[in-house]
Amino acid sequence: MRGRRDRALEEQVKVKLAPSILSADFARLGEQVRAAEDAGADYIHIDVMDGRFVPNITMGPVVVEAVRRSTSLPLDVHLMVESPEHLLPSFVEAGASILTVHQEACPHLSYVLSRIRELGVGVGVAINPATPIGALEEVLGMVDLVLVMTVNPGFGGQRMIPSTIDKVRRLEALRERMKVSAEVAVDGGVTPERVPELVRAGGRILVAGSSVFNQRGSVSENLAALRRAAEAAG
Repeated sequence: MRGRRDRALEEQVKVKLAPSILSADFARLGEQVRAAEDAGADYIHIDVMDGRFVPNITMGPVVVEAVRRSTSLPLDVHLMVESPEHLLPSFVEAGASILTVHQEACPHLSYVLSRIRELGVGVGVAINPATPIGALEEVLGMVDLVLVMTVNPGFGGQRMIPSTIDKVRRLEALRERMKVSAEVAVDGGVTPERVPELVRAGGRILVAGSSVFNQRGSVSENLAALRRAAEAAG
């Protein structure tokens, strides 16, 4: 029993916070990114939307390049776009550390993941709430992280879909059964109230936008609240 508790504590320490700049004040983007780094963020998450794969349009390589100049943290670039394979080199050149593509947007997913690896950055794959985890079984060994969308992608500030928590749990069980090292990330409606159950389900990278960048508290205060919630999961 003690060994299990020790392992649980070890896993708890590995929980990482990835503030999403989708909710940041773009008039003060560099300042807010630096505030997140100073407050102990582990990644900066950048949501790229093309208005086709999802209904919104956000940012491109120019913004990634600007964020790269503002922080030394790894940049996790989440490509919510159709045909992402055509855009990979430009985002790597802009300073991306990790490129995450959607399973639903890649008919030739293994090729796209291999291409990301060839470009020398971290490899991520994301799945929408209605996509079964079995759709990733053949590629789990190729990626560094799996991003479970806990809302339908396209807009920030949504409430988490409750059923996705069990999906995180089932994905973590599959990852352990297959003995792969990919980390489980979650994105969408991540609040301090939801964090403990997400961490207990197996979430190890927590992407949060409006819970970090808001008028209710400073970036430092908001990240500290998320960190305390993650620690409470033990």
